[in-house]
This record gives sequence, structure tokens and C-alpha cells, in this order.
Amino acid sequence: METDATTAVTPQSWGQIKDGARIEETRHGWSAGATELASRMTPLIILGSGPHAREMADIVAQINRHVPTWDLLGYLVPVSQSDQRGKSLIGDHCCLGTYDALDEFADARLAWSFGCLSPTFPRERVINLVSPSAFVASTAQLGTGCVIYPGCFVGHDAEIGDRLFALPGATINHDDVLGDDVTMASSATLAGQVTVGDGCYLGQSCTVRQELRIGPGAMIGMGAVVISDVSPKSVMVGNPARHLRDRDDGG
Repeated sequence: METDATTAVTPQSWGQIKDGARIEETRHGWSAGATELASRMTPLIILGSGPHAREMADIVAQINRHVPTWDLLGYLVPVSQSDQRGKSLIGDHCCLGTYDALDEFADARLAWSFGCLSPTFPRERVINLVSPSAFVASTAQLGTGCVIYPGCFVGHDAEIGDRLFALPGATINHDDVLGDDVTMASSATLAGQVTVGDGCYLGQSCTVRQELRIGPGAMIGMGAVVISDVSPKSVMVGNPARHLRDRDDGG
């Protein structure tokens, strides 16, 4: 993983401060007096405004305490939430408007939050937001728009598609292959060489045995233990996991 405008921070760069500047450990990751340094940070907007989007602001601050990287401007929300414009969502970060205002912030990169419905944002502007306390192996491959919370693990030669949302403690082991729009709740665990299709939801503390295939759109329930392949759009629950029903388009 290289540290650039699209990658948060590498373990090798933790604790380094650009140009020797002294950065105060404030909630937002840098002191209000560090104007010159802030001018060299990359503007960032979070897409969405739910609780996970607000947690992402704290991940941005965590990254900035290690390596000042992102100047968080605020949030953009769907048109249906236009009444949030100007409201403070966390600290001094407020809602800047709806997705329609994106062109007003042409220099800003975009961080994709959980529940952000439209996949049509310019791909070249979307970043991966990776907590410095997550482990991502040097041979792992991430798509675009991934969010990886503190305490997550991504093993060697894992291949991850776009818009993975991995909550604290999620584990993706070696040689796993994940499609696009996969959500892993807290402490969800994939053993090695597991394949997960597009749009799957892996519930809190579920476990998937090695070398299995989880079909696109499947939902694995909280605490489920999966010991055989899962058909597309199946809802699986229990230990060992059993088929409960098929998942409709509403989830």
C-alpha cells in the first residue's frame, strides 16, 4: 500500500509528521494553528450522514494524527435529506448540501459511507479510508471506495472489490476474494480462500469456513457458522448455518 491521495496511510508511515511540523492531538487530528500544513492536505468530503459517516470522520482524525493527509470539509447527503444542509454532524463538520452540489467542490476527494445509495460518483475521486489500526497485508488488493474500521485484518493475496464496508474486528484472511458492495459487520470472520459475491452482508460475529463460496446478495446472520457453500440471495442463520429464506430486493 502506498501513501497517496487515494490511500489513507501505511503501517510504515505511522507516527511520521510531514516536514517536522508539530501536530496537536486534537479531535480533528491537527491544530487550528497549523494553517500552512492544512493548505497542503487534500480536501475530503464524506458521502452520507448516518452514524457510520460520523464515525468515518473520527477515522480521518486518527489518520491525520499519524500522517496529516485529509482536510475534511464536511458531508454531502441525498436530495431527500436536504433539510440537513448547514447542520453540524460532528464537531465543526457540517452538511455542505446534497449530492447535486458535488461540482462546487471539484478539488475534493470523496469517502463512501455505508448506505450511500448511488454508485455513480466519479471513480477517480473516491478514496479508500483505512484506519491506521487495521492490518492490510502488502499483497492484498483493494478496490475503490473501501472503508476499513479499526482492528480489521486483511490477509495476504486477498482481493477486494469496490465499496467494502468493514466494521471493527472484521477478518478477511489470505486468498479471500470479495466482490463489490460487501458489508462485514463487527467481528465477522472469513477463513482463507473464501469467495464472497457482490452485495453480500455478513452479520456480526459470523464465521465462514475456508474455501467456501458465498453467492451474490446472500445475507449471513449474526453469529452464524457457515460450513457449506451458500446460494445467491440466501439468508443463513444458526450454528451450523441453515437456509432461512431467500433475500428479496429490500434486504
